[in-house]
Amino acid sequence: MKKIRSLTFEYLQIALAILLASIGLKAFLLPNGFLDGGVTGIAILLGEFIPIEISYILPIISIPFFILGWLTLTKRVMIKSVISVLALAVVIHFENFEAVTEEKLLIAIFGGISLGAGIGLAIKNGAVLDGSEILGIYLHDKFGIPIGTIILLFNTVLFAITAWLISIEIALYSILTFIITGKVIDFVFEGFEDYIGLLIVSHKQKEIQDELLNQVGLGMTIYGGVRGFGSRGEINNVEVIQTVLNRIDSKKVHRIVDTIDEDAFIIEFEVNSVKGGVLRKYLSREKTRTLSPDLYSPEVLEKHKKPL
Repeated sequence: MKKIRSLTFEYLQIALAILLASIGLKAFLLPNGFLDGGVTGIAILLGEFIPIEISYILPIISIPFFILGWLTLTKRVMIKSVISVLALAVVIHFENFEAVTEEKLLIAIFGGISLGAGIGLAIKNGAVLDGSEILGIYLHDKFGIPIGTIILLFNTVLFAITAWLISIEIALYSILTFIITGKVIDFVFEGFEDYIGLLIVSHKQKEIQDELLNQVGLGMTIYGGVRGFGSRGEINNVEVIQTVLNRIDSKKVHRIVDTIDEDAFIIEFEVNSVKGGVLRKYLSREKTRTLSPDLYSPEVLEKHKKPL
């Protein structure tokens, strides 16, 4: 029963993704001759010169990419992707949204937002609405070329052809649409909570650990550093703090560390995905667990120690 509910919710989100993508296309991009990147952009471009509706063009030109996907991705992802693209084509065919605006900047912005939200939501639920991502994955596995580079080159060629065949202005607005779509996809896929990682090296580790636990409630992992070389010369047997925190807390953590040890060495890095652990959430009703140094006292650690 739980699995059925999960699958139902997953397909409902894909249905919403298809609706959002179709709104972006029919209410903004298509009536004004704007393109997006990827296979959708190719379908729109071909629709400008071939008297065939995009609802027929999109599934047809997606076939080669589906074949690549069948060789690269899991069968479950490909089955959902094929169903999603066919459903998108059907919705586009029967949808009768009128153009919302003729203002080109608004078309690029809101068309990109709607399309990006749809594609991002579909990806998040294991489906692909655009075959260029499949091509990127395939060439990456085959030749080791970065996926982002492949998609960028793919769309560079597409927009260059658009500038040549239609107009430079349409090509430039289409590039803007593509950029906005990509950013919204990242935003939807990665979630609203933005996390970063920190590595902290200091000779006052205990004080920093206590303050981060007391004031911020951060979970952390402590590594033992054998030897290091820095502004204070050679350092032996130093502890290194690693933690993941919401970007909102970043300034506060830096301020705490600077107050205790202004010479502390801090590395900040991007975190693409986080699961489990103790994380402070600002856009969720989930209650944040509060930590304190008492949780890590020798008595508590000894009480919860389990044999291997």
